[in-house]
Amino acid sequence: MAAPIKALAFDVFGTVVDWRTSIAREAAAFFAPLGRTDIDPESFADAWRGLYQPAMEECRAGRRPFVRLDVLNCETLETLLDRHEVAGVDDAALEHFAHAWRRLDPWPDAVEGLTRLKTRYPIVTLSNGNIALMLEMARRAGLPWDAILGAEVTGAYKPEPRAYLGTAEILGIAPAELCLVAAHHSDLAAARARGLATAHVDRPLEYGGRPAPDRHFRQDWDHEAGSLTELAGQFGC
Repeated sequence: MAAPIKALAFDVFGTVVDWRTSIAREAAAFFAPLGRTDIDPESFADAWRGLYQPAMEECRAGRRPFVRLDVLNCETLETLLDRHEVAGVDDAALEHFAHAWRRLDPWPDAVEGLTRLKTRYPIVTLSNGNIALMLEMARRAGLPWDAILGAEVTGAYKPEPRAYLGTAEILGIAPAELCLVAAHHSDLAAARARGLATAHVDRPLEYGGRPAPDRHFRQDWDHEAGSLTELAGQFGC
């Protein structure tokens, strides 16, 4: 018999917020004053996201100490700008663009779904985003988290086991009593391997309609929903 769920932990990038559309908007605003109409904003967003996992892997593999995602985002942005031979940008504009990940828009169902789920369960983040990033995003988007947890709190980037087990420990519950809600099959597979319950939320537009790169990790998850509002209904909220 499955343990009763005592808390819901959420992946955020792609599950709760639409990173691709948001970053493309920010890229368009950044490159327009520079006259760089040759840089496609959506392709730039995809490329920036593509450097996300390799940057974190340097920390996961122990080749560098743990650093916050804000720092990695700044470093990977500079890498991409160098590739596109973008130079002469002042520091303030560069920092603002690097912090674009703090200004991601929620999916249309996100705020309502989280608000409903919160009526029965504590809802926390289990994201690779750092606290300052997640806090600014939540205040801007109206995301009603009970607590901001994740990589900076546990000192581990998903899919490291400590990211999942440490979150359950911080909440004072067993891993089986914590349910990860995510749009990514790889994240859910790692959580299940550590004993967490799993809830998949389908986000077919996360990659602009292209198939998800981690679809080969798909399993029969404990819960499946097409939106957070649908998931709220499944949980009786």
